[in-house]
Amino acid sequence: MVREIDNADLAEGDLPPASAEWHEIGRFALSFNGYERWGSFRKCAEIANRGAELHRTEGDLPTSLTELRTCLFFEQRRWRHFGFHPNEQGMEYIRALVERIREKVRAEHDD
Repeated sequence: MVREIDNADLAEGDLPPASAEWHEIGRFALSFNGYERWGSFRKCAEIANRGAELHRTEGDLPTSLTELRTCLFFEQRRWRHFGFHPNEQGMEYIRALVERIREKVRAEHDD
């Protein structure tokens, strides 16, 4: 079982390295429960799908740590549902999410 980590407690050492394989990234993704945070699958999916669309159409990502973690969590659930590992395009998006989360965590601790 993966230990959930609140945003306030998230440290850079909790994040998988940039070179991490999918299983390690997926495990980290589950340290945040998007369904619980947003109160429903539907709202979580709405946030996550909006983030994926933003990346696909504009090459950008959500700005809040909570939305970034929601997107990563949902990608883990999405690919688990598909029954296989993310494809190249999926991993590009997933790695971008992890790196933006890393930037947010670093910025929070650079006071």
